Amino acid sequence: MGNTQIGHTDFMSKVRLTDRYVASVSPPPGGRIEIFDDNPLGAGLILRVSQTGRKSWVVRYRNEDGEQRRFSLGLYPDVSLAEARKRCIQARLAASDGVDPAGAKRRRISERRSRIIKTFNDLSLVYFAASECGEWKPRGKRKRPSTISGEKWLWTKHIKPSLGALPLEDVTPLDIKNLLRGLVDKGQDTSANRVRAQIRQMFNYAILEAEVATANPVARVPMMGEETPRDRVLRDEEIRLVWRALGDPGSLTSAQGARRANQRVYVSRPVALAIKLLLLTLQRRHEVAGMLRTELDLDQAIWAIPGSRTKNGRTTFVPLSPGAVVLIREAIRLADAGRDHPSAFVFPARWDRDKALTPASLTRALRDVSKALFLPSLTPHDLRRTAASHMASERLGISPLVIGRILNHTSEKGGAAAVTLSTYALHDFMPEKRSALIRWDKLLSEIVSTRL
Repeated sequence: MGNTQIGHTDFMSKVRLTDRYVASVSPPPGGRIEIFDDNPLGAGLILRVSQTGRKSWVVRYRNEDGEQRRFSLGLYPDVSLAEARKRCIQARLAASDGVDPAGAKRRRISERRSRIIKTFNDLSLVYFAASECGEWKPRGKRKRPSTISGEKWLWTKHIKPSLGALPLEDVTPLDIKNLLRGLVDKGQDTSANRVRAQIRQMFNYAILEAEVATANPVARVPMMGEETPRDRVLRDEEIRLVWRALGDPGSLTSAQGARRANQRVYVSRPVALAIKLLLLTLQRRHEVAGMLRTELDLDQAIWAIPGSRTKNGRTTFVPLSPGAVVLIREAIRLADAGRDHPSAFVFPARWDRDKALTPASLTRALRDVSKALFLPSLTPHDLRRTAASHMASERLGISPLVIGRILNHTSEKGGAAAVTLSTYALHDFMPEKRSALIRWDKLLSEIVSTRL
């Protein structure tokens, strides 16, 4: 049985499907396969088998305009082969009578949604539900929980108070411009651009999926915030100040803002440890905050971050320096203290141990610490950039290629070089990465001149 591969789907030759064959067909190693029924009773019937082993029925037909369409008939084994053939015949008969089954289904869904989606608030509920279950994938892949959490924060903080109660059709470009101008006037240029992008995506969903809007008002709203790429790299003295402050945050008092002036800066020990790990490991804030115990092999000093938690979707192996291992072991001891059952997370949330520490908590803590120290604004990514810059400096002279692998950046090389790196270099850079991170650990210890 020959087959031709197209993208991530293998379109296979026709097979006279039987109950035994359908039950026994195995999932493909990647993508999915589609098997066409060669039985005349099943003309146009397709058995679709995903990589996870999920099996579903689809019928292919042409509408009265000659356009090829597909219509889902249900999942196997909920829908048997015999039932699938019966539904296939019904769908093709409907199409021959001028009724488009797929189009009719879309209209029913659209009508149902239009009855429940009246305001922007209503749209937000459906939008976030579709994002969380994976129905809405604007970039072709499911959104990470951290992404959805960030979107919900933008919605609650900036969008909902101004636009949430408006009927969907009454959200105008002028309303959006006024919201963005207000943020820019407060100096929140980056937030203004993020809010614009969020509203645009929500209306894209309303048009393309929910089918409750016909135009996107953001199309007539330009970006208003002026963003300058950050290039902040901490000097040795700044690293020393921040590191020592994280060791004793109780000694800090807020020095900015009338309402919080002279109040003690509170940074919990787990948050302080997580921030120090940002600097030691060079990993992203959501990767450190969401660190799972199952990802760690502390005896071998390796942290394996699965692709489901990395920005580029690729698994990365992070060698842990001695200092990083010490910090992680302390975090685990703190998480287990006084508990009968350990959390799955190294940094469990304070009020719900079944959830991880939020990445935003690291950002807030760094902001409060930097203000109390009278330092310029400091973000988690600044720590990552600082560590990478010190590695590349004359003090350590580490290869940019090795630094890129530690950062888990996608290779910019093309052709055969990219294939070689992506296929064979998964573990090959471990010695180089480990050596680089140990050397950075030692330099950091010299800079802070204190025990980790």
